[in-house]
Amino acid sequence: MDESIVSDAGSGGESTPRTVHFVSLGCPKNRVDSEVMLGGALQKGYRHVDEASDAEVIVVNTCGFIESAKKESIETILEMAELKKSGRCKKLVVSGCLSQRYPGELSESLPEVDHFLGSSDMPKLSAVLDGERTRMLVGQPKDWVVSAEDPRMLSTRGASAYVKIAEGCNRSCSFCVIPKMRGKQRSRTIDDIVREVERLVSMGVLEVNLISQDTIAYGRDLGDGTSLEKLVQRVAEVRGLHWLRIFYLYPETITDGLIELLDSHPVVLPYVDMPLQHAADGMLRRMKRGHGGKRLYSLVEKLRARVRDLTFRTAFIVGHPGETEQEFAELCDFVRFAEFDRVGVFRYSDEEDCEARNFADKVRPIESYQRHRKLMALQREISRKKNRALVGRELEVLVEGPSEESELVLVGRHGGQAPEIDGVVFLSLGDPRPGTIVKARIEKATDYDLLGVLDEDGEVIEGAAREPSLRAPALVIKASDGRRVLRTL
Repeated sequence: MDESIVSDAGSGGESTPRTVHFVSLGCPKNRVDSEVMLGGALQKGYRHVDEASDAEVIVVNTCGFIESAKKESIETILEMAELKKSGRCKKLVVSGCLSQRYPGELSESLPEVDHFLGSSDMPKLSAVLDGERTRMLVGQPKDWVVSAEDPRMLSTRGASAYVKIAEGCNRSCSFCVIPKMRGKQRSRTIDDIVREVERLVSMGVLEVNLISQDTIAYGRDLGDGTSLEKLVQRVAEVRGLHWLRIFYLYPETITDGLIELLDSHPVVLPYVDMPLQHAADGMLRRMKRGHGGKRLYSLVEKLRARVRDLTFRTAFIVGHPGETEQEFAELCDFVRFAEFDRVGVFRYSDEEDCEARNFADKVRPIESYQRHRKLMALQREISRKKNRALVGRELEVLVEGPSEESELVLVGRHGGQAPEIDGVVFLSLGDPRPGTIVKARIEKATDYDLLGVLDEDGEVIEGAAREPSLRAPALVIKASDGRRVLRTL
């Protein structure tokens, strides 16, 4: 992966830099936290290494969202702990949501870990690297919000970056424990976010992805009229930015102004990521989603009618306590109606801290599994049809670099494909540089991916090919939230 450092990283004055290795688990929000910690480590004179066995300090940034994510986090910690015996590792640090959720239990059951940091303790890694002796450093979720001044190293490919606009969440969905791990919503100011985007663009970033836990609620906690629409307007005007994508919208009122930006602004991608979770009225009530299925039908119709070339991505939960066969059938009917471009399907995880844990009428695991397979199969047919409709079209494609399957094949993404979540465009002919935007004619389509042939003129964005100011080895990124793991359609 290509990476860059957002702020200047000092050498620490050492002729032989100490080494650090990061493993980042979970969602893109966690990834930003890992990038901030890595930027801080560089300022302390550390050098990031690809191989964990070569690192003196190993940091595992955990996910604690659902059972599968917790299991992966523990397995990764134990795997890294073995390197204290067989590798160079002298210090193992565990951070993130799992530490925040289970500080006492982890401290007792994982004596191999030298330090624990929570979900908002990223700046404390610097003290750990300086020799901090306190083992348990888990603080309060409200203690930190990322800012433009934080050191940060990017780990995304192809001139793309995530920008986290807020921390925490004020929702009370019955299936979710994130507010308990991340705290209440804390929005950054528009000026701070714009400063970060300007810095990223000055380094060669062409695509910015705005993320938070509840993006549609951005700014409400500030109490000064700040809103997502105003933020998007400001960010979209940053000179040199080519694509702006918005993640994690909540299905409530989207302003006409925001819809207009999605439809007509040349930088704002017509891409809506909105986890709807279900479509049956009874399920939405039990999930405490604050709206009914009829409203979702109207919302889909409104967005399809008003946003040209819309890419609509969503996610659903099956197997939630109380979900009946009839309600699941209603969900399937809704998916057939909406014909979403991308759908992720999660099986309900019965977490001890979520309200739904106490609900009756639990769905048997085998039924949850079957519903998951049925809904994914239904969406696969829709996805195939959507991709085939792109054959023959000429699209702008952001080149990422060699394919994971073969270094001889380049891959990129068009505007309707989010990084590491949706499919890709395999590129044939030509040799465009990673981090450039090219025009490609789509010749073939599969359920997930596309094959594009490059135009002869290649690059279409002037100056996009410049190298980032600094490069470094890649983080180990593992998505535990079901998006990459499921390779959603």
